[in-house]
Amino acid sequence: LPLMYKMTGVWGNHEGSILLWLLVMTLFGFIFSRHKLENIDLKNIILSIQGCLCFLIGLFVIVTSNPFERIFPPKIEGSDLNPLLQDPGLAIHPPFLYLGYVGFSIVYSMAVGLLIKKKCSKDFIALMKPWIFMSWIFLTIGIGLGSWWAYYELGWGGFWFWDPVENASLMPWFVITALMHSVIVLEKRNSIYSWVIILCLLTFTISVTGTFLVRSGILNSVHTFANDPSRGLYILIFLSLMIFLALAAFFRYSKKEEYNFFLKSKETLI
Repeated sequence: LPLMYKMTGVWGNHEGSILLWLLVMTLFGFIFSRHKLENIDLKNIILSIQGCLCFLIGLFVIVTSNPFERIFPPKIEGSDLNPLLQDPGLAIHPPFLYLGYVGFSIVYSMAVGLLIKKKCSKDFIALMKPWIFMSWIFLTIGIGLGSWWAYYELGWGGFWFWDPVENASLMPWFVITALMHSVIVLEKRNSIYSWVIILCLLTFTISVTGTFLVRSGILNSVHTFANDPSRGLYILIFLSLMIFLALAAFFRYSKKEEYNFFLKSKETLI
């Protein structure tokens, strides 16, 4: 195979794609760790939450999806990448997609960290803004590339453009788009803190839900990776822990707000 498709072969299967997932999460955690934040306690708890997420995904790789398991006896000629996957669109689509919705894990960690430390103020939420916009850009490019590839490679009059797996990545996009608008409202009007935090928690939760649907065998699609119930069960447990942590932090630490929006205001529409 050409070098590009040898590299694509890494994430052209379930095990390798989860490894890419883990790489993106650790990359974003590392980039955030280099960010100069005056409140060291807040920075530490955000990195601790991100580290826990990385640990759980790492455990998933080791226990159910180890890409380093030896194949015996080995195939003499190796195993080619599926011809449908030998395409420039697929070579660059998964990394962009993962940089979008897996990279958003750092925003989830920041939201939970802000709740625990009771720092849900305009200044601290402004820290999230570049990460939110960056994730949205990567996710938009990833979905666009994936849809374009599915449309011309698989055909059927654009049927695969609305493939369940494409929709699984589109769901977080809707929420993160709402979040982008909400952050701007928060900056200008100094309100809807709770709504911004809820959307931060919801975006990554929906991302993991999409991963569960794609990899558990529940959905039947040309795109689905794995049909192993044990993998689906692990992701479901991981998802449940995430939702429990998010809800516990939100209901315990979020401050109560009263909204007095006009019916025709932008805030009401958002």
